[in-house]
Amino acid sequence: MSSLAEEKIRAREQWSQDPCGAEYDREHELGTREFFDSVERHRYKEYAPWMPRLMEFDKFRGKCLLEIGCGMGTDLLQFARGGARCTGIDLTPRSVEITRHRFKLYGADGTFMISDGERLPFRAESFDVVYSNGVLHHTPDTAGAIREVYRVLRPGGVAKVMLYHRHSLNYWVEIVLRRGLLGGEFLRGRSAEDIMSRVIEFSDHDARPLVKVYSRSQTQALFSMFRDVVIDVEQLTREELRFLSPLVSAKMFERLSKRVGWNVIVTATK
Repeated sequence: MSSLAEEKIRAREQWSQDPCGAEYDREHELGTREFFDSVERHRYKEYAPWMPRLMEFDKFRGKCLLEIGCGMGTDLLQFARGGARCTGIDLTPRSVEITRHRFKLYGADGTFMISDGERLPFRAESFDVVYSNGVLHHTPDTAGAIREVYRVLRPGGVAKVMLYHRHSLNYWVEIVLRRGLLGGEFLRGRSAEDIMSRVIEFSDHDARPLVKVYSRSQTQALFSMFRDVVIDVEQLTREELRFLSPLVSAKMFERLSKRVGWNVIVTATK
């Protein structure tokens, strides 16, 4: 078995056992309306209130939209509610099952299938929009996956992709400083990527998915085949500021989020 296959198997194990976002509701049974409503409230009200604005869930009415790595279908359902004709793919069978169930539970339409983001099973120029949030930094050939995004987009189509940010406060303080240097992980021979694989994604087991980070310039290079690329940075929490949080005003916090946030969000037009 190749190392590439092993990395994808680890990712599948990770999200088969710990569906992304499920850790934010331990009160309700997974798959119930109460569970999904709670996960949705946390995602857009507490964790990332910037998402509805920046991801533009209501902008693509009547458009054919593909999500690569649909997870539990939280974001994909928002696009469906906004009128997009949605297709969701995921490497993890359980994620596809959960998303299909969720759409049925809420009376939404969509098409779902198990697929690899590096080898999309669609003809060229099949979609108006391709969306992928927090997924392509887990696949071995991220550049190849982005070329696939470009291939399946129609001329004038839009890609919206979130990757983890190398120049984020989370990366340099939590991964490099606290765990790598002060925690002695670097002395044990572990790289920053090794540390992220252990701690970034919630896990009750030892799957250790591949995790990569990208700077703005690296992200720009990945999307260089697109004719127009806009890069935003978001996702900072008060907890990350620790003892400095009381000293940071709301305005300053917003500015910091756009410079050292954990997410690089790309809006690229073909």
